Amino acid sequence: MNISTSLPEILRHRRQKLGELIDFPAVLWSGGSSSRNFPANTFPFRANSHFLYFAGISLQNAAIRLERGNLQLFIDDPHPSSALWHGETPTREEIAAKIGADNARPMAELADYLENAASVSVQDAPTWTQQSQLLDRWVLPQQPPQGIDLELAKAIISLRIIHDEAALVELRKAAAVSVEAHKAGMARTGKAKLEAEVRAAMEAVIMGHNMTTAYTSIVTVHGEVLHNGHYYHSLQPGDLLLADVGAETETGWAADITRTWPVSGKFSPTQRDIYDIVLAAHDACIERIAPGVEYGEIHLLAAMIIAEGLVDLGILQGKPEDLVKMDLHALFFPHGIGHLLGLDVHDMEDLGDLAGYDEGRKRSSRFGLSYLRLNRPLRPGMLVTIEPGFYQVPGILNDPKIRDQYQYLVNWERLEKFADVRGIRIEDDVLVTESGREVLTAALPNQAEAIENLVS
Repeated sequence: MNISTSLPEILRHRRQKLGELIDFPAVLWSGGSSSRNFPANTFPFRANSHFLYFAGISLQNAAIRLERGNLQLFIDDPHPSSALWHGETPTREEIAAKIGADNARPMAELADYLENAASVSVQDAPTWTQQSQLLDRWVLPQQPPQGIDLELAKAIISLRIIHDEAALVELRKAAAVSVEAHKAGMARTGKAKLEAEVRAAMEAVIMGHNMTTAYTSIVTVHGEVLHNGHYYHSLQPGDLLLADVGAETETGWAADITRTWPVSGKFSPTQRDIYDIVLAAHDACIERIAPGVEYGEIHLLAAMIIAEGLVDLGILQGKPEDLVKMDLHALFFPHGIGHLLGLDVHDMEDLGDLAGYDEGRKRSSRFGLSYLRLNRPLRPGMLVTIEPGFYQVPGILNDPKIRDQYQYLVNWERLEKFADVRGIRIEDDVLVTESGREVLTAALPNQAEAIENLVS
């Protein structure tokens, strides 16, 4: 597929590949908008990602039927009164031409085309209720797909997990804008009083490119809270600011970057010590990425480097390999090394572990492995994140049972010297290539001195 290929040709190629994998029709719903507090005040709409992959544009209250490479679009023409509030909108036939649909029909006719059709659930309740009613079986987001729905899910995964050239064009756009957003956040930090001001500077760049955020931005001096969604804390000179912010293109493709920088523009000695350990893990993991390499091995490599670094600093005591086997590293690095990235920031996780875990694999019950989101061999065309971190999570480190269990393996007094390190994470987006890897977010520095220069 050439990157200059038109949208209808791109979509036709995708659905033809799907038709080679399944011998039954598939119907995918786009979903509908959700109201915030009264019906007319809605959250921004974003179509279901599986629908987007084959339809190419975000359509509300629509469905597509795919069979043997053909696409039928089901959507109602806009009500005449909608022009008053929303302006002129394309007709059903105009939308069909734009995406290369073979024909287009009103939603009321969809019920006549569902015989033997497979589907995957969307997230909003009104739509999955409609799906279940029309298909005469439960199609629920919290229920793993079964039967032909499972066959369809596996077929979609096999296509979406390896990005085509058209997808990579969009993913590079998202990465480039996210890089500029992070630079803007660093530049704004010295004049900001609150986390919210840095967040505003970063998201302004994304909005200025007619994109949106791919997920709720994390911009916080409390980096030990892994998914911190608050922005009211003041910025103090000794703080570290952790920013996990990524853009999403108009067509839904995501980036995911994290950087951690000193509010003052200069890491303290203890902050620099920990930062360098996290960066060493980050760099080693990226260097390890290549076709055929097990992603789980990359996670364990990060765990080993973090454990070695903490032993060298006197925080952990013992042989690093033994500490990793006992999950000691997970006291400070509790999450997985990363995840798939594509149309979703955690790509295809609406399907549970079907996409992230290779056939026959299940999540480990080990503390140090249970949050691993991706466990399969890497293949060319896969896009993954690499995001090691160090966190002092009070809920973990202040747990009396953990203190007692690891009293001889953690030097708690030594750890207190690093009280100014609440959380550090360094994250980049890495494409697996035929010969190794390409870091799509490499234009954003991560070396400590370069970070300091950008902030200052």
